Amino acid sequence: MSHGHVKTLPPSLRVWAERVVGPLSAVRDASHPRETSRVWDVTGSRGRRFFIKQSASAALYERETFGYQSAVPALGFGRAPRLVETDARQLALLLTAVPGTPVSRLTLPGPEHRSAHRQFGALLRRLHGTDKMPGAGRREARDALERLADDAEYHLARAGDLMSENRRALVRRSADHVRKLTDLLAPAHIHGDAQERNALWTGPAVPGQRVSAWPAPGQSASGQLAIIDFERSRYAPAVQDFVRLACGPWQDRDDLRAAFFQGYGRPLSDAERQALPCLAALDAASCLAYGPDHGEHDVTARGLRTLARLESGAWGTFV
Repeated sequence: MSHGHVKTLPPSLRVWAERVVGPLSAVRDASHPRETSRVWDVTGSRGRRFFIKQSASAALYERETFGYQSAVPALGFGRAPRLVETDARQLALLLTAVPGTPVSRLTLPGPEHRSAHRQFGALLRRLHGTDKMPGAGRREARDALERLADDAEYHLARAGDLMSENRRALVRRSADHVRKLTDLLAPAHIHGDAQERNALWTGPAVPGQRVSAWPAPGQSASGQLAIIDFERSRYAPAVQDFVRLACGPWQDRDDLRAAFFQGYGRPLSDAERQALPCLAALDAASCLAYGPDHGEHDVTARGLRTLARLESGAWGTFV
């Protein structure tokens, strides 16, 4: 939900949505706390909930539309919103609602938290779909990684005094190493912002209800996970979808990381093990370039925390 002033649904978007789903009986601002985020939780006259999302740019609109049309259906019913309609002129998407609360807002017991990450891994493996990667997607994934490495200098310049010379050197070494791994990393259709705030948890399950949760042998599932927010979905190396988890909830929680890869169905390759800390360093530089200028203190904190871990020699804790 947005903070500060409430963002009102523009009349043109309301007219468009009501043309598709009928009169809206309720509208609630559901934007993230940043100026460019514009999302509304709406309810139709028959009680069905939808989300109206207005993308911040044409590129994000195109990415999210493509993601919902091409990759998201592989996740299965109830595991992600369904795209109902789009309006390219208004950069708008109309999406079905899926139940659940962001994992980042919950304090889950250990077994439920592990189940959530196990399901997160299973869903991302479905989304990645590397077995059906088109040739154009493979080329796009390679180009995306090279652009990421090339962007390091721009981010270092914008980060200014937040980056010591030692940390700048670390980021540059990471960029150089990533370039050497380009041909060795599995391409995928990634989510692009895979973190707990974009994972909705519904649980515990109703007693006796069967939930498809990919539990570990001998362990029953306690709820169900769904993934939202596909505006950064694109072709890129699969390992890029692990960075924000490695820089966030997996810190000091080896059990969550292990549960995730149990759900994902395979461990990291040798190249991915090398790439993940490097990508974390590049992500940190991006955080310090973006966070302070946009007042996103959590983003800045993530960047500083990641660099401190890498600088202290905790390279191996990312993998």
